[in-house]
Amino acid sequence: MELNFVFLQHFLKTIVKYFLLVFIGFSAFAQNGITGNKKWYIKTAFNYGFILQHRLAIGDLIRGWVPMYEFDLVKPTNGSKLWHLENNKPEVGIMVNLMTFRNPDVLGQSIAVAPFIEIPLNEKVKPSRLYMRLSWGLSYLTKSFDAETNHKNIAIGSHWNAFVGFRWFWQMNLSKKLRLEPGFSLSHMSNGRGKVPNLGLNLISLNMGLNYKLNDEEDVPTFVDSNTVAPSRHELLVWASYGFNETGNPGGPKYSNYTLSFNYYFNKRNTNKLGLGADLYYEELYLEDLKEKNIPPASFSDKIRVGPKLAYAYSIGRISLPIEWGYYVGAKISPEGMFFHRMGVRYTGPKGLVVQFGLKTHFGVAYHFDYGIGYRLSFAKKKHVKD
Repeated sequence: MELNFVFLQHFLKTIVKYFLLVFIGFSAFAQNGITGNKKWYIKTAFNYGFILQHRLAIGDLIRGWVPMYEFDLVKPTNGSKLWHLENNKPEVGIMVNLMTFRNPDVLGQSIAVAPFIEIPLNEKVKPSRLYMRLSWGLSYLTKSFDAETNHKNIAIGSHWNAFVGFRWFWQMNLSKKLRLEPGFSLSHMSNGRGKVPNLGLNLISLNMGLNYKLNDEEDVPTFVDSNTVAPSRHELLVWASYGFNETGNPGGPKYSNYTLSFNYYFNKRNTNKLGLGADLYYEELYLEDLKEKNIPPASFSDKIRVGPKLAYAYSIGRISLPIEWGYYVGAKISPEGMFFHRMGVRYTGPKGLVVQFGLKTHFGVAYHFDYGIGYRLSFAKKKHVKD
Protein backbone atom coordinates (compact mmCIF):
# COMPACT_ATOMS: atom_id res chain seq x y z
CA MET A 1 0.00 0.00 0.00
CA GLU A 2 1.39 3.38 -1.02
CA LEU A 3 1.31 5.94 1.78
CA ASN A 4 2.16 9.58 1.28
CA PHE A 5 3.67 11.80 3.95
CA VAL A 6 0.51 13.92 4.36
CA PHE A 7 -1.54 10.84 5.14
CA LEU A 8 1.00 9.66 7.70
CA GLN A 9 0.61 13.03 9.40
CA HIS A 10 -3.16 12.55 9.51
CA PHE A 11 -2.59 9.03 10.86
CA LEU A 12 -0.40 10.25 13.74
CA LYS A 13 -2.77 13.11 14.56
CA THR A 14 -5.68 10.69 14.68
CA ILE A 15 -3.83 8.32 17.00
CA VAL A 16 -3.13 11.23 19.36
CA LYS A 17 -6.76 12.33 19.21
CA TYR A 18 -7.98 8.85 20.08
CA PHE A 19 -5.51 8.06 22.86
CA LEU A 20 -7.95 9.44 25.43
CA LEU A 21 -10.83 7.56 23.82
CA VAL A 22 -8.88 4.30 23.99
CA PHE A 23 -8.03 4.95 27.64
CA ILE A 24 -11.66 5.72 28.51
CA GLY A 25 -12.86 2.69 26.54
CA PHE A 26 -10.68 0.25 28.42
CA SER A 27 -11.57 1.97 31.70
CA ALA A 28 -15.20 1.20 30.85
CA PHE A 29 -14.25 -2.41 30.15
CA ALA A 30 -12.60 -2.53 33.56
CA GLN A 31 -15.85 -1.42 35.18
CA ASN A 32 -17.60 -4.31 33.43
CA GLY A 33 -15.53 -7.01 35.07
CA ILE A 34 -12.75 -7.49 32.51
CA THR A 35 -9.75 -6.40 34.53
CA GLY A 36 -9.93 -9.57 36.61
CA ASN A 37 -8.71 -11.39 33.54
CA LYS A 38 -4.99 -10.94 32.90
CA LYS A 39 -5.19 -12.17 29.31
CA TRP A 40 -4.26 -9.71 26.55
CA TYR A 41 -4.06 -10.34 22.83
CA ILE A 42 -2.64 -8.37 19.95
CA LYS A 43 -3.96 -9.00 16.48
CA THR A 44 -2.82 -8.00 13.02
CA ALA A 45 -5.04 -8.56 10.01
CA PHE A 46 -4.97 -8.04 6.28
CA ASN A 47 -8.20 -7.46 4.36
CA TYR A 48 -8.54 -7.39 0.59
CA GLY A 49 -11.84 -6.30 -0.88
CA PHE A 50 -13.80 -4.01 -3.14
CA ILE A 51 -16.15 -1.03 -2.98
CA LEU A 52 -19.74 -2.10 -3.52
CA GLN A 53 -21.40 -0.10 -6.31
CA HIS A 54 -24.68 0.58 -4.51
CA ARG A 55 -25.46 3.50 -6.85
CA LEU A 56 -24.72 3.81 -10.57
CA ALA A 57 -23.36 7.30 -9.89
CA ILE A 58 -20.30 6.02 -7.99
CA GLY A 59 -19.24 3.58 -10.70
CA ASP A 60 -16.55 5.94 -12.02
CA LEU A 61 -15.00 6.20 -8.54
CA ILE A 62 -14.23 2.48 -8.32
CA ARG A 63 -10.84 1.69 -9.86
CA GLY A 64 -9.80 -1.64 -8.33
CA TRP A 65 -9.36 -3.81 -5.27
CA VAL A 66 -8.83 -2.18 -1.88
CA PRO A 67 -6.14 -3.42 0.54
CA MET A 68 -6.74 -2.83 4.26
CA TYR A 69 -4.30 -3.20 7.14
CA GLU A 70 -5.46 -3.57 10.71
CA PHE A 71 -4.03 -3.64 14.22
CA ASP A 72 -6.12 -4.65 17.26
CA LEU A 73 -5.67 -4.66 21.00
CA VAL A 74 -7.95 -7.37 22.42
CA LYS A 75 -9.02 -8.47 25.89
CA PRO A 76 -11.30 -11.47 26.59
CA THR A 77 -14.01 -11.35 29.22
CA ASN A 78 -13.64 -13.67 32.21
CA GLY A 79 -17.21 -14.61 33.12
CA SER A 80 -17.55 -12.34 36.15
CA LYS A 81 -20.57 -10.55 34.61
CA LEU A 82 -23.81 -12.13 33.44
CA TRP A 83 -23.47 -10.57 30.00
CA HIS A 84 -20.12 -12.37 29.56
CA LEU A 85 -21.85 -15.74 29.99
CA GLU A 86 -24.91 -14.77 27.94
CA ASN A 87 -22.61 -14.07 24.98
CA ASN A 88 -20.31 -17.11 25.41
CA LYS A 89 -17.54 -15.01 27.03
CA PRO A 90 -16.85 -12.60 24.14
CA GLU A 91 -13.71 -10.58 23.51
CA VAL A 92 -13.58 -6.79 23.36
CA GLY A 93 -11.00 -4.44 21.93
CA ILE A 94 -9.96 -1.39 19.94
CA MET A 95 -9.24 -1.52 16.21
CA VAL A 96 -7.09 0.72 14.01
CA ASN A 97 -7.81 0.14 10.32
CA LEU A 98 -5.81 1.66 7.48
CA MET A 99 -6.93 1.40 3.84
CA THR A 100 -6.09 2.93 0.50
CA PHE A 101 -8.51 3.26 -2.40
CA ARG A 102 -7.37 2.66 -5.97
CA ASN A 103 -8.36 6.20 -6.82
CA PRO A 104 -5.90 8.31 -4.78
CA ASP A 105 -6.75 11.69 -6.34
CA VAL A 106 -10.50 11.41 -5.64
CA LEU A 107 -11.03 8.97 -2.74
CA GLY A 108 -7.56 9.01 -1.19
CA GLN A 109 -6.95 6.91 1.91
CA SER A 110 -8.66 6.38 5.24
CA ILE A 111 -8.00 5.48 8.83
CA ALA A 112 -10.68 4.13 11.17
CA VAL A 113 -10.54 3.76 14.95
CA ALA A 114 -13.35 1.75 16.52
CA PRO A 115 -14.12 -0.29 19.63
CA PHE A 116 -15.50 -3.76 18.93
CA ILE A 117 -16.91 -6.89 20.50
CA GLU A 118 -16.32 -10.40 19.11
CA ILE A 119 -19.03 -12.90 20.08
CA PRO A 120 -18.60 -16.69 19.73
CA LEU A 121 -21.60 -18.06 17.86
CA ASN A 122 -21.52 -21.47 19.56
CA GLU A 123 -21.21 -22.26 23.27
CA LYS A 124 -18.76 -25.14 22.98
CA VAL A 125 -15.09 -24.16 23.13
CA LYS A 126 -13.17 -26.03 20.41
CA PRO A 127 -10.04 -25.58 18.26
CA SER A 128 -12.05 -24.02 15.41
CA ARG A 129 -14.84 -21.67 16.45
CA LEU A 130 -17.07 -19.23 14.53
CA TYR A 131 -17.20 -15.60 15.76
CA MET A 132 -19.10 -12.46 14.83
CA ARG A 133 -17.55 -8.99 15.30
CA LEU A 134 -19.56 -5.78 15.71
CA SER A 135 -17.73 -2.44 15.60
CA TRP A 136 -18.78 1.21 15.47
CA GLY A 137 -16.38 4.13 15.50
CA LEU A 138 -14.97 7.01 13.45
CA SER A 139 -13.03 7.18 10.21
CA TYR A 140 -10.96 9.95 8.66
CA LEU A 141 -10.68 10.14 4.85
CA THR A 142 -7.93 12.20 3.30
CA LYS A 143 -10.14 13.13 0.32
CA SER A 144 -13.68 14.47 0.41
CA PHE A 145 -15.88 16.46 -1.97
CA ASP A 146 -14.63 19.92 -2.87
CA ALA A 147 -16.37 21.99 -5.52
CA GLU A 148 -13.06 23.33 -6.85
CA THR A 149 -10.48 20.60 -6.26
CA ASN A 150 -12.43 17.33 -5.96
CA HIS A 151 -15.89 17.69 -7.52
CA LYS A 152 -15.95 14.05 -8.69
CA ASN A 153 -16.10 12.65 -5.15
CA ILE A 154 -19.87 12.36 -4.75
CA ALA A 155 -19.55 9.51 -2.23
CA ILE A 156 -17.97 11.37 0.71
CA GLY A 157 -18.78 14.97 1.64
CA SER A 158 -16.62 15.35 4.77
CA HIS A 159 -13.28 14.15 6.09
CA TRP A 160 -14.76 12.77 9.32
CA ASN A 161 -17.28 9.95 8.98
CA ALA A 162 -18.88 7.21 11.02
CA PHE A 163 -17.43 3.72 10.59
CA VAL A 164 -19.61 0.62 11.01
CA GLY A 165 -18.16 -2.86 10.62
CA PHE A 166 -19.43 -6.44 10.68
CA ARG A 167 -17.18 -9.47 10.46
CA TRP A 168 -17.68 -13.23 10.55
CA PHE A 169 -14.54 -15.30 11.07
CA TRP A 170 -13.19 -18.58 12.40
CA GLN A 171 -10.65 -18.80 15.21
CA MET A 172 -8.22 -21.63 14.49
CA ASN A 173 -5.65 -22.45 17.16
CA LEU A 174 -2.16 -22.94 15.73
CA SER A 175 -0.50 -23.19 19.15
CA LYS A 176 -1.06 -22.05 22.72
CA LYS A 177 -0.04 -18.55 21.71
CA LEU A 178 -1.12 -18.19 18.08
CA ARG A 179 -4.53 -18.21 16.39
CA LEU A 180 -5.34 -17.87 12.69
CA GLU A 181 -8.55 -15.98 11.89
CA PRO A 182 -9.87 -16.23 8.30
CA GLY A 183 -13.23 -14.65 7.47
CA PHE A 184 -15.00 -11.87 5.61
CA SER A 185 -16.10 -8.33 6.51
CA LEU A 186 -18.65 -5.68 5.64
CA SER A 187 -17.71 -2.04 6.28
CA HIS A 188 -19.56 1.25 5.84
CA MET A 189 -18.37 4.87 6.01
CA SER A 190 -20.56 7.96 5.77
CA ASN A 191 -21.45 11.15 7.67
CA GLY A 192 -25.17 10.42 7.92
CA ARG A 193 -26.01 13.25 5.50
CA GLY A 194 -24.59 15.78 7.92
CA LYS A 195 -22.80 17.17 4.88
CA VAL A 196 -23.61 16.41 1.24
CA PRO A 197 -22.80 14.67 -1.00
CA ASN A 198 -23.08 11.53 1.11
CA LEU A 199 -23.69 8.38 -0.89
CA GLY A 200 -21.18 6.66 1.42
CA LEU A 201 -18.69 3.86 0.84
CA ASN A 202 -19.60 0.22 1.41
CA LEU A 203 -16.81 -2.37 1.28
CA ILE A 204 -16.86 -6.16 1.16
CA SER A 205 -13.56 -7.89 1.93
CA LEU A 206 -11.89 -11.17 2.76
CA ASN A 207 -9.98 -11.14 6.02
CA MET A 208 -6.95 -13.01 7.37
CA GLY A 209 -5.88 -12.28 10.93
CA LEU A 210 -3.13 -13.55 13.20
CA ASN A 211 -3.79 -13.37 16.93
CA TYR A 212 -0.97 -13.56 19.49
CA LYS A 213 -1.63 -14.12 23.21
CA LEU A 214 0.51 -11.90 25.39
CA ASN A 215 -0.58 -13.53 28.65
CA ASP A 216 -2.47 -16.74 29.42
CA GLU A 217 -3.15 -16.05 33.09
CA GLU A 218 -6.80 -15.89 34.10
CA ASP A 219 -8.50 -15.32 37.44
CA VAL A 220 -11.55 -17.58 37.77
CA PRO A 221 -14.39 -15.45 39.18
CA THR A 222 -16.09 -16.64 42.37
CA PHE A 223 -19.13 -14.39 41.88
CA VAL A 224 -21.22 -13.52 38.81
CA ASP A 225 -22.66 -10.00 38.78
CA SER A 226 -26.18 -10.26 37.35
CA ASN A 227 -27.32 -6.65 37.75
CA THR A 228 -27.91 -6.35 34.00
CA VAL A 229 -30.85 -8.80 34.06
CA ALA A 230 -33.91 -7.09 32.58
CA PRO A 231 -36.22 -6.17 35.49
CA SER A 232 -39.26 -7.64 33.73
CA ARG A 233 -40.30 -9.23 30.47
CA HIS A 234 -42.37 -6.17 29.54
CA GLU A 235 -41.11 -2.61 29.36
CA LEU A 236 -41.93 0.79 27.92
CA LEU A 237 -39.26 3.04 26.46
CA VAL A 238 -39.76 6.72 25.65
CA TRP A 239 -36.97 8.78 24.11
CA ALA A 240 -36.41 12.07 22.30
CA SER A 241 -33.55 12.94 19.95
CA TYR A 242 -32.03 15.70 17.85
CA GLY A 243 -30.15 15.50 14.57
CA PHE A 244 -29.41 17.58 11.48
CA ASN A 245 -28.82 17.09 7.77
CA GLU A 246 -28.12 18.86 4.50
CA THR A 247 -29.70 18.72 1.08
CA GLY A 248 -29.17 20.19 -2.36
CA ASN A 249 -25.84 21.76 -3.16
CA PRO A 250 -22.86 21.25 -0.82
CA GLY A 251 -22.37 23.99 1.72
CA GLY A 252 -26.08 24.78 1.92
CA PRO A 253 -28.12 25.30 5.10
CA LYS A 254 -28.40 22.57 7.71
CA TYR A 255 -31.85 21.44 8.78
CA SER A 256 -32.76 20.33 12.30
CA ASN A 257 -34.67 17.12 12.97
CA TYR A 258 -36.54 16.25 16.16
CA THR A 259 -37.88 12.82 17.09
CA LEU A 260 -40.18 11.65 19.89
CA SER A 261 -40.46 7.88 20.14
CA PHE A 262 -42.77 5.56 22.11
CA ASN A 263 -41.80 1.88 22.33
CA TYR A 264 -42.97 -1.35 23.91
CA TYR A 265 -40.44 -4.19 24.27
CA PHE A 266 -40.88 -7.83 25.18
CA ASN A 267 -37.73 -9.39 26.62
CA LYS A 268 -37.86 -12.76 24.92
CA ARG A 269 -34.43 -13.54 26.39
CA ASN A 270 -32.15 -11.35 28.40
CA THR A 271 -30.15 -10.71 25.23
CA ASN A 272 -33.06 -10.29 22.80
CA LYS A 273 -35.91 -7.79 22.74
CA LEU A 274 -38.86 -7.68 20.34
CA GLY A 275 -40.85 -4.49 20.12
CA LEU A 276 -43.55 -2.28 18.65
CA GLY A 277 -43.66 1.48 18.63
CA ALA A 278 -44.33 4.75 16.88
CA ASP A 279 -42.08 7.70 16.04
CA LEU A 280 -43.15 11.32 15.66
CA TYR A 281 -40.83 13.30 13.37
CA TYR A 282 -40.64 17.07 13.13
CA GLU A 283 -38.07 17.61 10.38
CA GLU A 284 -37.22 20.95 8.82
CA LEU A 285 -36.08 19.24 5.63
CA TYR A 286 -39.56 17.71 5.27
CA LEU A 287 -41.04 21.22 5.59
CA GLU A 288 -38.73 22.34 2.77
CA ASP A 289 -40.01 19.42 0.68
CA LEU A 290 -43.61 20.55 1.32
CA LYS A 291 -42.71 24.10 0.30
CA GLU A 292 -41.03 22.87 -2.87
CA LYS A 293 -44.18 20.92 -3.79
CA ASN A 294 -46.33 23.96 -2.97
CA ILE A 295 -48.22 22.09 -0.24
CA PRO A 296 -48.54 24.51 2.70
CA PRO A 297 -49.31 22.71 5.98
CA ALA A 298 -52.80 23.56 7.22
CA SER A 299 -51.97 22.80 10.85
CA PHE A 300 -49.11 21.73 13.08
CA SER A 301 -50.07 18.08 12.63
CA ASP A 302 -49.36 18.43 8.90
CA LYS A 303 -45.77 19.31 9.77
CA ILE A 304 -45.22 16.01 11.57
CA ARG A 305 -44.66 12.60 10.09
CA VAL A 306 -45.92 9.66 12.17
CA GLY A 307 -44.39 6.23 11.72
CA PRO A 308 -45.51 3.01 13.43
CA LYS A 309 -42.65 0.53 13.53
CA LEU A 310 -41.38 -2.93 14.39
CA ALA A 311 -38.26 -3.15 16.53
CA TYR A 312 -35.59 -5.61 17.59
CA ALA A 313 -32.66 -5.04 19.95
CA TYR A 314 -29.72 -7.24 20.83
CA SER A 315 -28.45 -6.56 24.35
CA ILE A 316 -24.86 -6.88 25.59
CA GLY A 317 -25.19 -6.05 29.25
CA ARG A 318 -26.40 -2.45 29.50
CA ILE A 319 -25.57 -1.75 25.86
CA SER A 320 -28.12 -2.69 23.21
CA LEU A 321 -28.09 -2.48 19.42
CA PRO A 322 -31.58 -1.59 18.15
CA ILE A 323 -32.80 -2.16 14.59
CA GLU A 324 -36.18 -0.73 13.57
CA TRP A 325 -38.45 -0.82 10.48
CA GLY A 326 -41.25 1.75 10.10
CA TYR A 327 -43.85 3.14 7.70
CA TYR A 328 -45.09 6.73 7.42
CA VAL A 329 -48.83 7.08 7.98
CA GLY A 330 -50.77 10.02 6.57
CA ALA A 331 -47.76 11.95 5.27
CA LYS A 332 -48.62 14.55 2.63
CA ILE A 333 -45.60 13.53 0.58
CA SER A 334 -42.63 11.25 1.07
CA PRO A 335 -39.77 12.07 -1.32
CA GLU A 336 -37.53 9.36 0.22
CA GLY A 337 -40.24 6.66 0.16
CA MET A 338 -42.84 5.52 2.70
CA PHE A 339 -40.55 3.16 4.64
CA PHE A 340 -37.89 4.27 7.12
CA HIS A 341 -35.29 2.35 9.10
CA ARG A 342 -33.21 3.03 12.19
CA MET A 343 -30.15 1.47 13.76
CA GLY A 344 -27.92 2.60 16.59
CA VAL A 345 -26.31 2.08 19.97
CA ARG A 346 -28.22 2.48 23.25
CA TYR A 347 -27.07 2.49 26.87
CA THR A 348 -29.51 1.91 29.74
CA GLY A 349 -28.44 2.92 33.24
CA PRO A 350 -29.34 0.99 36.41
CA LYS A 351 -32.15 3.47 37.22
CA GLY A 352 -33.69 3.34 33.74
CA LEU A 353 -32.10 6.43 32.17
CA VAL A 354 -31.29 5.84 28.49
CA VAL A 355 -28.86 7.59 26.16
CA GLN A 356 -28.44 6.65 22.52
CA PHE A 357 -26.88 7.42 19.17
CA GLY A 358 -28.76 6.45 16.02
CA LEU A 359 -28.96 6.63 12.25
CA LYS A 360 -32.20 7.05 10.33
CA THR A 361 -32.26 5.81 6.72
CA HIS A 362 -34.62 5.13 3.86
CA PHE A 363 -33.62 1.80 2.32
CA GLY A 364 -29.92 2.33 2.96
CA VAL A 365 -29.88 6.04 2.06
CA ALA A 366 -28.85 7.98 5.19
CA TYR A 367 -31.23 10.73 6.35
CA HIS A 368 -29.56 11.86 9.57
CA PHE A 369 -27.64 10.84 12.67
CA ASP A 370 -29.27 11.81 15.95
CA TYR A 371 -28.49 11.94 19.65
CA GLY A 372 -31.17 11.01 22.16
CA ILE A 373 -32.10 10.62 25.80
CA GLY A 374 -34.99 8.70 27.32
CA TYR A 375 -36.33 6.51 30.09
CA ARG A 376 -37.15 2.81 30.40
CA LEU A 377 -40.15 1.88 32.55
CA SER A 378 -40.39 -1.80 33.51
CA PHE A 379 -43.62 -3.54 34.48
CA ALA A 380 -44.04 -6.07 37.28
CA LYS A 381 -40.82 -7.60 38.51
CA LYS A 382 -39.91 -11.08 37.36
CA LYS A 383 -38.07 -13.74 39.25
CA HIS A 384 -35.62 -14.72 36.58
CA VAL A 385 -34.94 -14.42 32.87
CA LYS A 386 -33.22 -17.49 31.56
CA ASP A 387 -30.98 -16.93 28.56
